[in-house]
Formats: sequence, C-alpha cells, structure tokens
Amino acid sequence: MHLRTPGRPIALLGSLALMLAACSSAATASPGGGGASASPAGGVSASPAGGASASPMASESMGTEPSASSGTGGDVDLTGVEVSVGSKEFTEQLILGQITKLVLEDAGATVDDQTGLSGSTVVREALTSGEIDMYWEYTGTGWINHLGNETPVPGSDEQFAAVKEADAANGIAWLDPAPFNNTYAIALADEKATELGATKLSDLATVASANADAMSLCAAAEFLSRDDGLPGLEAAYGFTFGDNVSEVEYGLIFTETDKAERCIFGEVFATDSRMVELGLTVLEDDKQFFPSYQPSLNVKQEVLDANPGIADLFAPVAEALDDETILTLNAKVDVDGEEPADVAKAFLEEQGLMGG
Repeated sequence: MHLRTPGRPIALLGSLALMLAACSSAATASPGGGGASASPAGGVSASPAGGASASPMASESMGTEPSASSGTGGDVDLTGVEVSVGSKEFTEQLILGQITKLVLEDAGATVDDQTGLSGSTVVREALTSGEIDMYWEYTGTGWINHLGNETPVPGSDEQFAAVKEADAANGIAWLDPAPFNNTYAIALADEKATELGATKLSDLATVASANADAMSLCAAAEFLSRDDGLPGLEAAYGFTFGDNVSEVEYGLIFTETDKAERCIFGEVFATDSRMVELGLTVLEDDKQFFPSYQPSLNVKQEVLDANPGIADLFAPVAEALDDETILTLNAKVDVDGEEPADVAKAFLEEQGLMGG
C-alpha cells in the first residue's frame, strides 16, 4: 500500500491568522490554520467505530469538520490512500472484487485493480507478499488450505472465529463475514438423481457398488488436489471415482453434468446460479464433510491499522450479501451475461451502499 500525505502550508496560514487578528478584534484564528489535518494515510483518520478521529492539528483548528464520503462508511474518508484489491478468477470472486473496488473509491481511495488472479494459492501469496492489500477469502479455504489444518471447525461462527484468530499471527485481518456459505457440493442432473436413487453423498457408496460405470466426475483442477476436495471426500464417505475423473474448466462442469455423457457427477459451488438454471440436484452432505465457506474481506493488518475505517466501510456490505442475494448477483453474470463491475455497481446503489 502506498500512502500519500499532502503537505500543508502551516506557517503561511499562521501568519495570515495573525494579520486577520490585527485587522479586526472580532476575528479569531486557530493555530491549526483552518482545516482538518491529514492522517498518516493522507486523509482524515477513521476510528474503529467509523468516526473521524481528530489529529492534534485538527483539534486546534477553527472547527472545520472533515468532509465525509457519502457511501457505506459515512464519515470514513480515504482520500489520498492507495490500495490494491485482488480476487480469484471465478464469477463470484470477480463480483466481490469489484464491490470492494467501488466501495473504496467511493470513500476517496485510489484503487489498483488486481482482480482475476488464478487460484487460491496465487491470490493468498499476493496478499502475504504485499502485492495486494486485500481480497475476499472463504473461511474453509483459509483454515484448511492456507493454515494447513486437516479438519474443519464445526459451526460457521466457530469456524470464522478460529481462522480469524489463527491468521492474525500472519498479519492478516479477517473482517466481518458475509452470511452466505459458498461451500463445495456434488451435483448431477435431476433425472440422473432419480434414476440412481441418489439424494445424499453417502448414497454414492451404494451407487459405486451397484453401478461402477455411473461413478464419473467432472471437476476443476483445484478441487482434485485439495484436502477439503476430492481426496478427503472419497475418504470420508468410503467411495471412489477411480479413473473416471475428468479435469475440466469450472464453467464447463455444469453443461457436462447436465448432458451426463462425459460425467454423471460434477463439482459445484453451492451459490452458483447455473445449478438452478439447468435443473441440477445437489447431493446433501449428510456427514458434513465440507467446511463452512463464508467469505470475509482479508486485509493486511498494517493496512487496516493505518486505515481502521475500512472495517466499517465493509460491515454493511458483508451483511447485505446473503445466499439469495449472491445467487442473484452470480446469475446476472453467468446467465444474463452482464459484466461483474456493472453488477457490483447496481447492487451497491440499490442497497444504498455507495453514492448519495
């Protein structure tokens, strides 16, 4: 992150104040010179509660209040702050990245758009190395993949608390999570689910015994190697797809699964709207193998320390992102063909989270 602090001609203003005082006994001037001072971030600093905290210079000024941005954070002003925002490459992440960019810009920050990075590992390394300052990560991914734990923490609140506490040692702050849960899921065409009698993941052991040819899977590369992906899933439920696994681009999984030719089953995200459009059945995770995947804006702690108002900017944003909302936003891109940036802007405006 790059911080810019504009210079202030304090001496000149002090002289002007003395001249004015000499000319009129009714006129007064403060030692600070008539304006709120700049914080180390280059704008009025924001307190953790979202209010502007006055610097010594501001406290001695003529009472001029710092200007407030009109968006989510109310009086959080990030003018002069430069930050870099990243995201992963799939639709939901691109939307979250654009939401983040727009909210920061609405508060006055200058944003370097680094959204669309390929894969969880790449974007995490970009954050820890300082190439980016923030991105949205999922609690399960943070706990399993980034922190190296083998089993999830039961309960979404408990999982969030655990990953937040553990990652603090790495200088990463996890802000308030959104309520939606974008966990992994296994889906198949409705008619195939009926034909195979499969409604939950534990049914797949029975399917494998009775009809091994039906045990075929389409999945993206990351799912095939993650501990909370295919290897762990097969071990937890006691079945295997064997060699009948096709690595395909995530976006193609839905049509391949719907056609049920190349593969019967497909790896999907629970908040992906294309499942509804195509009529796919999601198998119940009856052993609760998959971790909770609530998204939280991950911010470099040093960035948050310099600009604590960032947490207040995004608290109402996260709160507004429930399951129904994110499904709708994803559908606007994946089904209706809209651009993530346009979808993000419309969402923020409709929710009153930026502008006016």
